[in-house]
Amino acid sequence: MSRKAPDAAPATAVFDEVDQLYELIEDIEVAMMTTRRRDGSLVSRPMATQRRADGAHFWFVGRESSPKLAEIVADPNINLAYYKERTREWVSVSGVARVVRDRSKIRELYEPTWKVWFPDEGGVRDGGPEDPRIVLIAVEARSAHFMRVDKPAPVVLFDEYGRRGSRDPRPEVARIRRLSGDALDA
Repeated sequence: MSRKAPDAAPATAVFDEVDQLYELIEDIEVAMMTTRRRDGSLVSRPMATQRRADGAHFWFVGRESSPKLAEIVADPNINLAYYKERTREWVSVSGVARVVRDRSKIRELYEPTWKVWFPDEGGVRDGGPEDPRIVLIAVEARSAHFMRVDKPAPVVLFDEYGRRGSRDPRPEVARIRRLSGDALDA
């Protein structure tokens, strides 16, 4: 997953940007995952982002029989959208998803809270890590756009109006960043 950069300074900058992306996402529990249906239409649904683990940039839990798994198999290109209401920060990740049925990876990421989505039906279908209904969705990010707010909005609004001294009412409260290619593979 990691590629060696030709010199240390760019590599450090890339790691800093990827860390910023993960910092934004770690504070947001739910992503809107968009997949493409067989008829070409797009559908989004809320998905709980699981903790970081080797093997993918992002992990999600799915149900074996859900339509989203068939959509991912038919077209693995997906989008993840995150939004933080309090700060108005957002992240949009384009990536490639795959379905993972590896029980050892499921056991590694398993959380007892998953039982909410997988109620006990008896036997092995008890919502535990061996439940055959549970699968993982692994997402490899290919590009990411995000907006990070550098200061609390009220301070920036005051600073920008005072510093600029113009009639432009649009404050510069954030910057939009883009990551792709090597930055995500570092």
